Amino acid sequence: MSVQIAAHLRALPFDDAIERILVDSPTIQARIQAIGAEITEKYRGQDLLLISVLKGSIVFMADLIRSIDTPHEIDFMATSSYGSGTQSSGVVRILKDLNKSIEGRNVLLVEDIIDSGHTLNYLVRMLQERQPASLRLVTLLDKPERREVDMNVDWIGFSIPNDFVVGYGLDYNELYRNLPYIGVLKPHVYSGGRVEQSKGLHKRKED
Repeated sequence: MSVQIAAHLRALPFDDAIERILVDSPTIQARIQAIGAEITEKYRGQDLLLISVLKGSIVFMADLIRSIDTPHEIDFMATSSYGSGTQSSGVVRILKDLNKSIEGRNVLLVEDIIDSGHTLNYLVRMLQERQPASLRLVTLLDKPERREVDMNVDWIGFSIPNDFVVGYGLDYNELYRNLPYIGVLKPHVYSGGRVEQSKGLHKRKED
């Protein structure tokens, strides 16, 4: 993305970038409270480590852990996957690994969105090799019509259509994470050319 386009996006008012609100803030918070209550009952009295996949899941993670009423720890990973446009190639690099060993622990992997499933499938296989006692998945958003890899997801916040969404931690070109809702980005915002898509420390991908 050129410097000129990036500068234009930073100056673009939210109302000019967002086509519609897909999931509003009260609905998100109510669903997270419900998921947190289920996780609390599932792990009550057990060891629990939540792993957030940076950067998109940090807002979801922050609200989720406050809705879980049982002791737990947290850790973070960052990955990168490259492609063109708004698609991910599924080629994954680990940009930040865990600080803690997960051997013998109950692990809950926290995602912002599951799209094709390639990146998450890679992460699950890698984490399983580290011999956790259990490994479960929770995602705020799921795009079932985009799935290319079968995934068993234990908790899903919302299943959504195949729109390019931002807000509540999800970004486009590192922007719009601060929106309190999940919004559909207007096509003219992201249709200007090739975009490096990643999940981690660079630009956002949906996977």
